[in-house]
Amino acid sequence: MIRIAILDDYQNIALRMADWSVLSGRAEIVTFNEHIADIDAQIARWADADVLCLMRERTPITAAMIERLPRLKLILTAGPYNASIDMDAATKRGVIVCGTNYAPHAAPELTWGLILAATRHIPREEAAMRRGGWQTSVGQILHGRTLGILGLGRIGARMAEIGTAFGMKPIAWSHNLTAERAAACGAQLVERDELFRQSDVVTIHLQLSARTRGLIGAPELGMMKSSAYLVNTSRGYLIDQSALIDALKRRVIAGAALDVYDIEPLPPDHPLRQLDNIVLTPHIGFVTEEVYRIFYGDMVEDIRAWLDGKPIRVINHEPQPR
Repeated sequence: MIRIAILDDYQNIALRMADWSVLSGRAEIVTFNEHIADIDAQIARWADADVLCLMRERTPITAAMIERLPRLKLILTAGPYNASIDMDAATKRGVIVCGTNYAPHAAPELTWGLILAATRHIPREEAAMRRGGWQTSVGQILHGRTLGILGLGRIGARMAEIGTAFGMKPIAWSHNLTAERAAACGAQLVERDELFRQSDVVTIHLQLSARTRGLIGAPELGMMKSSAYLVNTSRGYLIDQSALIDALKRRVIAGAALDVYDIEPLPPDHPLRQLDNIVLTPHIGFVTEEVYRIFYGDMVEDIRAWLDGKPIRVINHEPQPR
């Protein structure tokens, strides 16, 4: 009998999103609904776990943690890549790390919701309506404006497609992007600095890596139009958060919309919560029933295959270039 710990199941739905009964008699399954940040508390709860099931990068699995989990044999993460797992430490300990499949539709749909919410001030107007108000702001139309896309992978390509449908002009940049690839996605390749200067909306769809961490800081925000918006549904560490807060306070840009943060869950007293020109959502870009069923369904499938000595989805050590 192995012990499986399902981490950060915020909505307490992991056991309903897949048929865990196929592991009956072979595994004891324990879910943890609260996020635990303290490593000593983490070890106390998971010390006897043979398997950890992670929901994206909510809990980093560090070398220090791996060293203190003597029974750990298998880590399963939602999605095909997880930058918060110390892969070298896992390999050294002989711990297998597996990923899952992923549906690329949820994130671009939420991103467009955030773009519309920010440019048309939807949260502000909705809140004003509930207070008895009426028409408190003036929005912007997207038709005819420039959409700057950082990262033209599966999600970025979808953003270009939808942007075109809105009548926008998609431009794009990433380290490995070619003009041919951009054109195939309906976008124009531009230099990185030009993307910030030209765009009316900048949307980020890059994977977190050593070369993308802190990619957007004060210099990049300073290049943007004062009427432009920055949207991030990828990873919080892609943006220098202090620089963004300063730029929003000083109205260097018109506004921002974020679904991801340096610290998650975002502390109740965080400065971002105090700004009036930002739209905030709690990292729900992938939080849909369809995506959860893929994540947890694949985890169950891989655990059963691992127990049976069959092939499983071993994760890539590095993100795919974009």
